[in-house]
Amino acid sequence: MGRRKTAVARVRLYPNGDGSITVNGKPAQQYFGIGETHLATISSPCREINLGNYTITVRVVGGGTSGQAGAIRHGLARALVRMDAENKAAMRKAGYLTRDPRMKERKKPGLKRARKAPQYTKR
Repeated sequence: MGRRKTAVARVRLYPNGDGSITVNGKPAQQYFGIGETHLATISSPCREINLGNYTITVRVVGGGTSGQAGAIRHGLARALVRMDAENKAAMRKAGYLTRDPRMKERKKPGLKRARKAPQYTKR
């Protein structure tokens, strides 16, 4: 399991695979579209330890594309540590095992958004 903002990802690793990443039944390139940033985010734990022949399947719900990519990275790092405990030092050093606690701030009463106040009028 990996989490980021409101996204939750369940990651599974299958040995003797072809190195493909499937997200919600689609290839990762198709799921996240043209942008390379989300694909780089997802595959960064694999590049950290030179992961070879594994097929990765992901089920992700909630949030947007950026939060989902972060959740997948977090879940993949945790799965790699569970697979082999020697990966923990590399994942911890890269910061992939720490869950990002930043969430959207709630709207306060009397304000337009979390911190934006209505314009002051003198008369």
